Amino acid sequence: MSTASEAKLGFDPARLARVEEALRQDVETGFIHGAAMRVSRRGETILDFVDGYADKTADKPLQKDSVFVTMSTGKPFTVVLVLSLVERGLLRLHSPVADIIPEFGKFGKESVNLFHLLTHTSGILGSVPSADPAVLSSIERLTDYACNLPLDCLPGERVNYSMVVAHSVLATMCLRVAGRGRSFAQMLEQDLFHPLGMRDTSLGPREDLMSRLCPVRASQEVPYNLLPGDAVEFLAHGIMLAPGAELPAGGYITTIDDLHRFAEMLRRGGELNGTRILSPAMLRLSTRNYTGSFRNAVWDPILSVRGWQPWPAYIGLGFRLRGEGLSPGPFGMMNSAETFGHFGAGSSGFWIDPASDLSFSLLTTGLIEESHNLERTAKLADLVMSALIG
Repeated sequence: MSTASEAKLGFDPARLARVEEALRQDVETGFIHGAAMRVSRRGETILDFVDGYADKTADKPLQKDSVFVTMSTGKPFTVVLVLSLVERGLLRLHSPVADIIPEFGKFGKESVNLFHLLTHTSGILGSVPSADPAVLSSIERLTDYACNLPLDCLPGERVNYSMVVAHSVLATMCLRVAGRGRSFAQMLEQDLFHPLGMRDTSLGPREDLMSRLCPVRASQEVPYNLLPGDAVEFLAHGIMLAPGAELPAGGYITTIDDLHRFAEMLRRGGELNGTRILSPAMLRLSTRNYTGSFRNAVWDPILSVRGWQPWPAYIGLGFRLRGEGLSPGPFGMMNSAETFGHFGAGSSGFWIDPASDLSFSLLTTGLIEESHNLERTAKLADLVMSALIG
């Protein structure tokens, strides 16, 4: 983009250049292996960065159409499909999950509802289950597994971020009310990805995309990692990318172009290029803080290690929110309180800042420890926001 165009969109070109400089430095120092990043204002791209490696061990460079495993950045794909069914009256936020999945209503889960699952306040298992990979990669089997588990805490008692389980339950609810014999991957393709023109996105492996796939590799190891590098690598390649796998909590693959299309749809109030997925009213509802001052308990193991104070989780209906005050991330300190999005383990994320009419998408190779990922993503957001002067 020319300097004149950047200035027209309200950016200081010299300050905006700091974003690319920071990303290149991270690649050159080996902090990460590669990065694809796109930032737009009012629908016009002001930064489109691709550099580094798709596979560093094979000396394979990253390309604009490289395919990435989303990790939890893909959770909102599942969430948006759920919310579209709420808009159609097929699902209700206040109704017990057991109204749709009767076998779920036992061992204390009788009052767990859709709202609880979306806000991570259901009390359902937060950690990755110690279950066979065949269970983890199957929506049906993982839902059956969840049905026979007690809760970790009472519904609404605290934020107990569910890394894997809750989104398979959400997917089962979608399939029960609107599947019509389809798999969840087919449902997503027909009802979300194809309408939005997300041609290079799928739940689980898709044969035509695998030659462009960036393998999941760790670039940083620290003893306090919530998900150690070898565990994440196995989760990606041994479970998410297994033939026929469907892990709606993070087993999506996508490109920077497709991820940014999704972010732009959200920025535009649920519509892109004439295709409406959600209403503006639903997005307003979904991007309120429903978790109050509750902290996200998933961070408890590393708070003392990093010397951090707890901070509010700020979770809406399936989206993470910037909210008020100061926190280690993942949003920038200068983002508006209304900023929302989601992020994936050590690697990726997107956000929309409605006040500035900005959308931000990031996919990286070379996973880093999650608290450093929060800081890295927040730093990039602050560099973008500090370049916005008009």
